[in-house]
Amino acid sequence: MTTDWDAIVIGAGPAGSVAARQLALSGRRVLLLDKKRFPRRKVCGACLNHSAVMLLEQIGLADILPKNRDSELTGFDLRSGSRRLSLPLPSGRAISRTVLDQKLVDAAIRAGVTFQDGVNATVGPCDVVGTRTVSVNDSSATSTLTAKVVLAADGLGHPSLCDISEIQDQSARSSRIGAGCEVTEFPTEYVPGVIHMAVGRGGYVGLVRVESGALNIAAAFDARLVRDSNGPAGAATNVLHHAGFPAIPAMAEAEWLGTPALTRSTMPVAAERLFVLGDASGYVEPFTGEGIGWALASAVAVAPLASTACDPPAAEQPSLANAWSREHSRLVRRRQRTCRILAALLKSPTCVRLAMFLLPKMPRLLQPIIRGVSLPTPQSLAITRCG
Repeated sequence: MTTDWDAIVIGAGPAGSVAARQLALSGRRVLLLDKKRFPRRKVCGACLNHSAVMLLEQIGLADILPKNRDSELTGFDLRSGSRRLSLPLPSGRAISRTVLDQKLVDAAIRAGVTFQDGVNATVGPCDVVGTRTVSVNDSSATSTLTAKVVLAADGLGHPSLCDISEIQDQSARSSRIGAGCEVTEFPTEYVPGVIHMAVGRGGYVGLVRVESGALNIAAAFDARLVRDSNGPAGAATNVLHHAGFPAIPAMAEAEWLGTPALTRSTMPVAAERLFVLGDASGYVEPFTGEGIGWALASAVAVAPLASTACDPPAAEQPSLANAWSREHSRLVRRRQRTCRILAALLKSPTCVRLAMFLLPKMPRLLQPIIRGVSLPTPQSLAITRCG
């Protein structure tokens, strides 16, 4: 492997792959790393909201979107207790993370990115010649690489930054943990084109049909509910029952994956020759696919700054780090406020049922919520077009 790069991107999820692709399109020599072997599974709601779909189309990646009509998401079905609320959504897409991530990596490779999976990467210090080191370890050897700029997009808790003391990660005390699986046998009530969401005591479960026809199940649970229910399958069964959704016996035999605490913050999101993006830069419990939307928007926005960081002298690096901190706050943190409120609401089934009773009577209150989690801001569209 070449040891000297313009940019090294750690983490081949949506944020990392798209950022690597954008950098390669600008003429940079880019190495993309991931600790998992591809194709890989991932705990995720498998939803691309309208904002994410528009962004992919605008950067020339419309071809990775599922073409079958059943993958188009246009509805949201929320249930808790005896109440049910159905809402229209701006058109999105359902796609499994296994398929999405592989297609984004393939697009990055076509743009000229070098991809290496199955390796652990740890960001090191900057050296005197204006590069930052990255230690890469696979099953047989460890090597030290250098890059003019490093992008950390390796997910919750950003393990690649364990040696970077100036960047701190903190999870919220009330944060839930994530869990997910995929099943091929389920009741016909789980129709395609709709995000089904069950809210119960101790958690909520989202269910959506993906491009293969399988049912993707992604949940956020209190750790106590998982313990008391003898695992995530039992916890999901309890929440579905409380919400009035039909049971899914296949969940008991499914292979479940889990996550660390979902709601967390990272401060700061940049340092000298280092940018943090995607879930690694902070996360709020998911709702309708907005997490991938944030990741894609931040990937497109960071690429011009990262490309500039490959050229200027070290004296200009702090201004680029500050610029990314401001841009990330504008593009991502402000959009997370709506989801932070919704996540807090979902922790109280009583509040959910009250909202489900009131919102249909006051439809004007629904529009800001839908816009907040599904539609791009004019500023993010401008960044996309410029990028």
